[in-house]
Amino acid sequence: MQQLLDAFGINWSLLLAQAVNFAIVLVALRYFLYKPVLTMLENRRALVAKGVEDAKQAQLKLAGADSEVSKRVGAADEEAEHILIAARESANAEKSRLLKDAEARAAAVARDAQARATEASARAKRESEKEIARLAVLAAEKVMRANV
Repeated sequence: MQQLLDAFGINWSLLLAQAVNFAIVLVALRYFLYKPVLTMLENRRALVAKGVEDAKQAQLKLAGADSEVSKRVGAADEEAEHILIAARESANAEKSRLLKDAEARAAAVARDAQARATEASARAKRESEKEIARLAVLAAEKVMRANV
């Protein structure tokens, strides 16, 4: 076997020194490089997992917010409908009141106009009677003057 190793040019002492150096480099790389990289990867994995969990919670909150918004919009629509109905009822009541007031005013104006017309007619009748009486007196006076 020694001949075989000599044939390939392998020196046992050099091979052993290289193995020790390799072991030292392996331990140093493991301590200074491999463990920090693993720690960094674990931290990054935890950060990504936390981000995924936060995204799920945000999605749940968003769904809850959408539900809350739809409830509030429904309540606002219902309240608006009640306000609209109340406004219509108030407008109809005001319209009825104004119509009654207008009808009452129209009736009062009609009564006043009727009273004025009746008064004017009575006044014209009295003046006509006075005029007729005056004309009758004048006619009787003329007839008496003609006879005298």
